[in-house]
Amino acid sequence: MTATAQQLRKGKKTKAARREHGNKAAYGFLAPYVILFTAFIIIPMVVAIGLSFTSYDTIQMPTFKGFLNYINLLTADDIFMQKVLPNTIIYALIVGPGGYILSFLVAWALAQLSSVPRTVLTVIFYSPSMTGATSMTVLWKIIFSGDQMGYLNSWLMKLGVIDAPIIWLLDSRYLLPIIIIVALWSSMGVGFLAMLAGILNADEELYEAAAIDGVKNRFQEMIYITIPTMKPQMLFGAVMAIVGAFQNGAIGVQLSGTNPTPNYAGQLIVNHIEDYGFLRYEMGYAAAVSVVLLLMVYAFSKFFGKMFREEYGCGREWLDIREVISIPVNLKQVRSRSF
Repeated sequence: MTATAQQLRKGKKTKAARREHGNKAAYGFLAPYVILFTAFIIIPMVVAIGLSFTSYDTIQMPTFKGFLNYINLLTADDIFMQKVLPNTIIYALIVGPGGYILSFLVAWALAQLSSVPRTVLTVIFYSPSMTGATSMTVLWKIIFSGDQMGYLNSWLMKLGVIDAPIIWLLDSRYLLPIIIIVALWSSMGVGFLAMLAGILNADEELYEAAAIDGVKNRFQEMIYITIPTMKPQMLFGAVMAIVGAFQNGAIGVQLSGTNPTPNYAGQLIVNHIEDYGFLRYEMGYAAAVSVVLLLMVYAFSKFFGKMFREEYGCGREWLDIREVISIPVNLKQVRSRSF
């Protein structure tokens, strides 16, 4: 064996050793996340799925019931089918897309400002999502107070719209819309920050090239440059908006002060789980409801994720501004090119 061959063989062994050492280091960094994710996500989810097939009251041992909990949920639980499920779907369809669109528009508007006012306003918009439901609802309880001292009642009575105070938070006609308003107000969460970061990190050369090719205003920049260049952040924001919309149920309980909410007007699936699990101690049935909620969140997340990948090519495609040669003339000919 020549000296050159020996050196090559030695070099390969050294690279393999370095690669193996790097893999061990990577596994070491991943280990805490994997352990915590397994302990607090995987194991509770498996336990919930197992309990959903049982009758369990936290005192006696679980008794296997098969699919009885699911059958009762879909055929015998009138409150779930007539109140809880429609409320949850309405809430999720408004708060999810509404909060998502609102987060993007606010992030895009803030990106147009200079650094100092942008930072201040970002903190202001993000702060409602950091506060707990209890502290957050204090403000809204003052606004929607059912006496003459409530801000909304006071304003409407001064304007002559109403003659007597309305008990907003206990009236089944108004409770769900108020919950939706509060949820939209607090929807500027992690997805909002991700979108803002995506907009700020967009390549300025794309905007300069687009201006040369005929883009004339900020709206065209947003549609044909900003959104395609921040596809991963848009997908992340969509998933976070969907998950947040389905798992947020504390607002209605905190506003009305009761669980279930008055006439089940603001009752969501999360509240239904808390009602059966922690008030009635029917853990098996509550677990079945939680599994249904998990499947709904998964289905919506997959649907919107697939929609984003098909619509914007999220993941591996990128808008090439050099191919956008006549945006004002023929906007439909904007093409995307895979790496």
